[in-house]
Amino acid sequence: MLDKLRIVKQRFDEVSDLIIQPDIISDQKRYAKLNKEYKDLSKVVKKGNEYENLLSNINEAKEIISDGSDAEMVEMAKMELEEGSERIPQLEEEIKFMLIPKDPADGKNVIVEIRAGTGGDEASIFAGDLYRMYTKYAASRGWKTEVEDIADGTSGGFKEIIFSVTGEDVYGDLKFESGVHRVQRVPQTETQGRVHTSAATVMVLPEAEEFDVQINNSDVRVDYFCSSGPGGQSVNTTYSAVRLTHIPTGIVAQCQDQKSQHKNKDKAMKVLRSRIYEMELAKKLEADAAQRKTMVSSGDRSAKIRTYNYPQGRVTEHRIGLTLYDLSKIIDGDIHKIIDELKLTENTEKLKELGEANL
Repeated sequence: MLDKLRIVKQRFDEVSDLIIQPDIISDQKRYAKLNKEYKDLSKVVKKGNEYENLLSNINEAKEIISDGSDAEMVEMAKMELEEGSERIPQLEEEIKFMLIPKDPADGKNVIVEIRAGTGGDEASIFAGDLYRMYTKYAASRGWKTEVEDIADGTSGGFKEIIFSVTGEDVYGDLKFESGVHRVQRVPQTETQGRVHTSAATVMVLPEAEEFDVQINNSDVRVDYFCSSGPGGQSVNTTYSAVRLTHIPTGIVAQCQDQKSQHKNKDKAMKVLRSRIYEMELAKKLEADAAQRKTMVSSGDRSAKIRTYNYPQGRVTEHRIGLTLYDLSKIIDGDIHKIIDELKLTENTEKLKELGEANL
């Protein structure tokens, strides 16, 4: 453990020196990467310093007890030894998880796409519920959200909504939300009081910076059209809505949320860049690619990752077999426990792959 921490401290000192060099500061891509590494390493170094100080205090306490010449000091040393011995295993466990190599995209902002799946109007209403759940969770984390594109449902909610989330380590938490979310409840339009099952698909893409993905203007076809609202009605008569098609990949992104054509184009480009980046990331990270294929689907009930059962007030996270009877709080944005459990499961699996003996 100490050898690993010394290697981390050595790298931390190197990065600390690098990020103040003029040639690094002038290289935006390299500076951003090193600055993120500096922040991540500083957390490990801080925890490592606590660990080393605790080991030193324990050794010192043992020496005082062994000497035995001062009864009062011995009593204090015994208390310190007991407290330190209890804290050490906890600290070692925390450090083990901190030393697990991170997904390179974990620190990025995200683009979240929510689409109504099976279930008609009720699926659109549920997509709206999920959007509010994520915006409230983001607010609790101090993150900022902004709508990129929207298609309203005919009876409320959204057929599709795309929004960005910016803050610290956003993708590292929200990446687990990709997949099909299923709801079981009595719809507002149901007169017989029967429980219906509907679904919505969530896609979480790491937001790509300009230096992450190079897009040539000649490779992008730009189409302008009039924005439309629910039922196909015209929102305005100017051609402010923008659709971008990346010709080499066939990936499409559009935005009609803003009245300004220029703003819509910028937002659509942000989504397009992130979709291309996510595709490239999936190619590079083969282990993640297999996971993405199982987590992302068309909204069909058979590929569900989570079920929200209103009659029983129950939320079931199917990937890890977690059931919580706290639906009202969860749908109101309190998804911290679910995300923490998913992260713990992922990190435990990574530990097994790495082999704890190496840490």
